[in-house]
Amino acid sequence: MDYKTVILSLTTGISDKFIDPSRKDLIRWSVERKECVVAKNGCLATWTTTDSTGRSPKDTVIVKRNGDDDIDWNSPNNIPLSPDTFDMIFNDVVDFLKQKENKIELNRVIGADSNYALPVKSIIDKSISGVFIDNMFRKVPDDIKKSIFFKEPFTLLAAPTMRLDKKKYKDLLRETADGKTSDLIVAMDMKNRIGIVVGSQYMGSIKKMLFTVMNYYLPKNNILPLHCSANEGDDGSTTLFLGLSGTGKTTLSADPSRKLLGDDEHGWSENGIANFENGCYAKMIDINPEKEPEIFDAVMHKDDYLDHGAIVENAMIYPDGSFDFYDDRLTPNSRSSYPLSFLKNIKPSSVSSHPSTIIFLTADACGVLPPISKLTPSQAMLWFLMGYTSKLAGTETGIVEPQATFSRFFGQPFMPTNPDVYANMLGEKMKEYKTNVYLINTGWTGGPYGIGKRIDLKKTRRMVEAAINGEIENTVVVEDKLFHVMVPESINGIDASLLNPILTWSDKDKYKKAAQELADTFSKYFDKTYGNKNLSEDIINSCPGK
Repeated sequence: MDYKTVILSLTTGISDKFIDPSRKDLIRWSVERKECVVAKNGCLATWTTTDSTGRSPKDTVIVKRNGDDDIDWNSPNNIPLSPDTFDMIFNDVVDFLKQKENKIELNRVIGADSNYALPVKSIIDKSISGVFIDNMFRKVPDDIKKSIFFKEPFTLLAAPTMRLDKKKYKDLLRETADGKTSDLIVAMDMKNRIGIVVGSQYMGSIKKMLFTVMNYYLPKNNILPLHCSANEGDDGSTTLFLGLSGTGKTTLSADPSRKLLGDDEHGWSENGIANFENGCYAKMIDINPEKEPEIFDAVMHKDDYLDHGAIVENAMIYPDGSFDFYDDRLTPNSRSSYPLSFLKNIKPSSVSSHPSTIIFLTADACGVLPPISKLTPSQAMLWFLMGYTSKLAGTETGIVEPQATFSRFFGQPFMPTNPDVYANMLGEKMKEYKTNVYLINTGWTGGPYGIGKRIDLKKTRRMVEAAINGEIENTVVVEDKLFHVMVPESINGIDASLLNPILTWSDKDKYKKAAQELADTFSKYFDKTYGNKNLSEDIINSCPGK
């Protein structure tokens, strides 16, 4: 199929009025078309269908073509789609968009470093999707021609309210729990550089698709993509925070004493660190304005709605336009999208030096991991490969309570390339730039989820500070013989008993049992996933339970 010609025929039918319209027009149209409502403070509130309150990983697919052996098809997240089925979906969504008189074309880029900014042409039928794209994607820079991707742009076709014909796609797409054919899809064709979103109204589907695309293209150009947030100190030092959704990347990197580069997606090239995005996509459930003032103000500051544009997705709202972020009856995954410029302390260029500190974040629902540990290079490689956390409620459709999970590189669903590529690149860069690595548990202490309590955010911030400023480098650390991490004996401002999790449990025997069970889970998963990958003995011996 000649995709370029078909896309050209689609774009030629778009009125000049709807090609790269102003931000105010996108906001105005969203309200006029009743795709959202204006909240009391001026931001936009919108809601999705119940099957789109989170990502749809089982409906997120990659077209499998001959020669696509650089994609790890053994990963459960890399679900193959036949080229013929993709072509059917492509034709259906093009026909659907052609019928829309008010379809919009937006031209943006992914990547703050012009050397590898990816041009993205988005063709959408919803104005609110346009506001989201304007919040999250970056303006095309004047020097875009220097990008390695300048002649290889990506096209996004997004029709979130469209549904596929179940009968037409029977036996071609997955069967849902009720025995019917799925009618939504998030599909990527890496070779032809096309992405399609149909039926998934969750705005994160657009964001995470483009992240996955970058994670595929960048390693081919010796650039390491990372699922991380990043900030910069007054001395120019850069810190990265790696972790899955809900572990604290956005919260911990929004530090009033450090300039934020971005909250979720970055590239590490020979030039240093660069954010992919223009905005943030933060969880709003239970947000506390005292503990997270930067994020809260970015969303909830008062302004004329045409000058605001922050989007609150799937939060409870009252008739007077005020939100209740503690009410999770709609979903525990309520989100907000807003531009980085809404934060008070950012680095507008979103680029910085090579990181001096990397922090791996985990939200351990077992309550047995130390709240902070220093990692040796081998330990760092092990935890990077494992990417342990507890999957939190609401992040994906169907998840209602935390589940222990391993997600390599703290972002497995978005890392399509073979794992050795990412692992080797990180190891080489850590060694070259002498980067210190720490593991911080933002999860539970004193017992598992439901019995213990979540580690206080203020204490976590103090531990992050101690890692970044080098305080822990001058502190005595002791190896945890079960989990093989180096635990500091003391940190100023932190009760020493918190640093040793067994001391926070009233029943020590239950702690030992829970800790051993988690360590055994690590060991079994490691053997199954990496047992034949010829990893070094140092990495193998760093695995909990070994």
